[in-house]
Amino acid sequence: MNVDRLVHRPSRMLEPAAAALIGFALVSGVAPVAAAADALSAADIAAAIGDRTYQGSMTADAFAEYYAKDGSVRGDGYMGTWRAEDDRLCLAYQGAEEQCWGVQINGPAMTLFIDGEVDGSGMLVDGNPLGL
Repeated sequence: MNVDRLVHRPSRMLEPAAAALIGFALVSGVAPVAAAADALSAADIAAAIGDRTYQGSMTADAFAEYYAKDGSVRGDGYMGTWRAEDDRLCLAYQGAEEQCWGVQINGPAMTLFIDGEVDGSGMLVDGNPLGL
């Protein structure tokens, strides 16, 4: 498992099962997610998503969006802009107000949060393979 970056979360006391899983991961050579937690800078987020397509779902709806390095975002039948802040990804779609999500990036996996709750998750794919 390749853990690149994670959003910093306040530490909590580990449940016995979680401690056992982390112990197994250490023995087996798999990096435990909690041990690599770091805050993401705006530059980290921009580098992780620029020129990549995010394929995933928000709540229950599946989608794919291409995030160009110039700050534009394109989906199937819509466009907008994106920008990164420390620990947040902000998106503004055609005619809508900008909305920002907390972001966690773990290798190619990206999870979006609203008020600390998962709002979307998916995978980042290099380039724009869907031609969005």
